[in-house]
Amino acid sequence: MSFMPRTLLARIMLLIAFLLMAGQYAAFRLFEYVEREPRASAAALQAVSIANLTRAALLAAHEDRRLQLLTELSQTEGVRVYPIEIFEIVEPLPDDPLLRLIAHKIIQQMGAGTVVSINHLGLPGLWVSFSIDDEDFWVVIPKIRTERPAPWQWVEWAALMLVLSLAGAYFIAARINRPLHLLAKAADQVARGQTADRLPEYGVQELQRVSHTFNEMTEALARLDAERTLLLAGVSHDLRTPLARLRLSVEMLSASDSLKAGMIQDIEDMDGIIRQFLDFVRGLEGEMEQKEDLNALIESTADRYARSGHTLHLNLGPLPELMLRPLAMQRLLGNLIDNAFAYGGKKVELMTRQQNGTIALSVLDNGPGIPAEDMERVLRPFERLDSARGQEGGSGLGLAIADRIARLHGGHLSLHNRDSGGLEVRITLSRKS
Repeated sequence: MSFMPRTLLARIMLLIAFLLMAGQYAAFRLFEYVEREPRASAAALQAVSIANLTRAALLAAHEDRRLQLLTELSQTEGVRVYPIEIFEIVEPLPDDPLLRLIAHKIIQQMGAGTVVSINHLGLPGLWVSFSIDDEDFWVVIPKIRTERPAPWQWVEWAALMLVLSLAGAYFIAARINRPLHLLAKAADQVARGQTADRLPEYGVQELQRVSHTFNEMTEALARLDAERTLLLAGVSHDLRTPLARLRLSVEMLSASDSLKAGMIQDIEDMDGIIRQFLDFVRGLEGEMEQKEDLNALIESTADRYARSGHTLHLNLGPLPELMLRPLAMQRLLGNLIDNAFAYGGKKVELMTRQQNGTIALSVLDNGPGIPAEDMERVLRPFERLDSARGQEGGSGLGLAIADRIARLHGGHLSLHNRDSGGLEVRITLSRKS
């Protein structure tokens, strides 16, 4: 849901606040329900007593002193007495459970003919009827005597409980959130091909177990990577030595030049495949970042290709200096340019630009492109689409190595078929890279 906060800490705080407020509301409602009966009984007893005492006082007083008695009652007790007019319209009681219960108890004690009203004729108070001989009167009891003052002390205690509970929840959630944050950061480092920092193993038992298991996993991955690198380095050394001897022997053969050239090219292809295997497993995570001009690296790479007879078309926009690993970036450029020349025709263009706060590097060719459904697949190691690109050979590691280097720089690699024909390989880097 869009209105829900995204962080675990915020969600725990929101949930606890909601539960506390719901609990307090339920407690108030329950207290009000339980208190209603004794409050109504007390208010009704008070009203009946005042009505009966007023009636008894009026009966006992001499007719000449009744007016003075009513005046004294009004001034000292706030109790007023009014005669009931003939055809006087009495409005029904409001829909308040407490008032209706008070009225019911008053009528039970004073008789079925008793009339009870509230704020009658615009005058505040509880109005109760009584009779003297054949005359009917109202006794008006001040409103304050039938109401309960607002329970502000309860509200203050509830607010204090809410604040203390949220503070405790924040402390607990923060203790949970910190290990999870460190775990997410370490997992991101592993995903980018970097060596993850060892997680501190503290806190509750479950979090300790998760951190310990993650540390063991990263150590096992590091050992596996080191063993794989050592194995392939040994294989590379063992294969390159006989390949070098084989090439020397081919050079000394008296075969035709075309046959010798084909054999030499096959040997160079095998050597190139071995080199790509090593590039993939070795990685360049240990290379230090430094401020570099990406355009200068591209121009240097273009000069190197020009010396070997391959012309690159450059369309370089102004860029700020970036934190880069120069050797890794040169390897990325070399892999993408080699792929473009091998599979995308003879015209290869490199373009750089700034867009939406990011840096974009594009390598464009004019080959057949790649089917849209296969673009994610070709970024995996050892995946090749020779039928789509119209070429044979290669190890299927060029794009995988480039993608790995892009992620090492905090960016990503994407493939796009050009409207005019050909493929665009786009590297997107953040400006802070």
